[in-house]
Amino acid sequence: MSLEVRPVGESELGDWLRALKAGFLRPPVVTDEEVEQRLPQFDLSRTFGVFDRGRVVATFRSFTQDLSTVGGGSLVADAVSQVTVSPPHRRRGVLSRVMAGDLAAAKERGDAVASLIAAEYPIYGRYGFGPAAWTTEWSVDVTRAGLDPRRTGQPDDGGSIELSDGAEIRKIGPEVHRRMARVRAGVPNRDTQGWERSTGLGFQGEPWIEPFYAVYRSADGDVQGYVAYRSDDKWDDGKQPINTATVRDLIACTPAAERALWRYLCSLDWVTTVRSGLRGPDDVLPLLLPDPRAARVVSHADMLWVRVLDVAKVLQGRTYASSGSLVLELRDAAGLAGGRYRLDASPEGAECSRTTESADLALDIAELGTLSLGDESVVRLAELGRVEELTAGAAVRADVLLRAPRRPWCPDIF
Repeated sequence: MSLEVRPVGESELGDWLRALKAGFLRPPVVTDEEVEQRLPQFDLSRTFGVFDRGRVVATFRSFTQDLSTVGGGSLVADAVSQVTVSPPHRRRGVLSRVMAGDLAAAKERGDAVASLIAAEYPIYGRYGFGPAAWTTEWSVDVTRAGLDPRRTGQPDDGGSIELSDGAEIRKIGPEVHRRMARVRAGVPNRDTQGWERSTGLGFQGEPWIEPFYAVYRSADGDVQGYVAYRSDDKWDDGKQPINTATVRDLIACTPAAERALWRYLCSLDWVTTVRSGLRGPDDVLPLLLPDPRAARVVSHADMLWVRVLDVAKVLQGRTYASSGSLVLELRDAAGLAGGRYRLDASPEGAECSRTTESADLALDIAELGTLSLGDESVVRLAELGRVEELTAGAAVRADVLLRAPRRPWCPDIF
């Protein structure tokens, strides 16, 4: 049976959205109003449908993304999203066909990497993607946290916290987010439509419930962070409040702002539990509490996957805390970024180019994606057999060179 792969036209977006919803096991109902609201979100030239006798049986979309890397720089990424294949058309190579075309186009454009959030773990490694950033969610039992019950929600560093609204967050949020991305790898940029959706404007995939917003300002009035959160309304049989505050978004560009916002959340009257939302695995939250055991991990999983398309751009686009050299032999079944490369790095900068020198390490391009944002250990990958150490001690040298001081964090699902 012949399947046609091509970008969708404007008149076909409704059918494409129905196929998308069906693929994610959501009711396949799309109204004309939804199509009209969502159309501005899509670059139709990069919104692909797979058609079987005129019917959309698979969906695939990509868009340009700026992804922060170690040291405050950014990489241009081909962000892959909304990938589905209808159940009757699975195991026919449909995704492989579309993915190959998209990655080739991204390589031709000069994108440094491709990125995605994987709904299922086993799928994307075969296309050269590796998990580069993980996420953790905590549930904090405020009654056990050991915080002084007499303290107010205001910080003790001379700064202040004030309630806000979505209109103000749309104004101040982008700059706080940009500043945060300069100190944390793995953060994708948010466009204007993203800020509008996160504050209740534009198309919403589910009924909008207005959150509470709180903003942290330093002693000199500089806005350094904000939090959006919701709370339920629960009381026990003894007329005691047992409410849960759930974080939807907490962005802080300084440690002071991050500490102050968590303490504010844990000081809310009637709130006995705080759910952190998706955070970096090394978030300060547990150790911020006098009793860190009050913060229980409720979720820990891979989040951001990276596929390296340009080795030199990825390795030259970040900073390094120490000096060193590595020669990497990279295997890439798709033929997009394989070969042997020499990296010479120092705190002053880095150079990376193809070489014929003997390799120190041999690895698949997917493993370089896993290492690209400074999170994973080369030594651990070598112990797993996923990196081959060709020069004694090269894995340790690579760890010293490549590991970042803070783990990467992707705060957004895209």
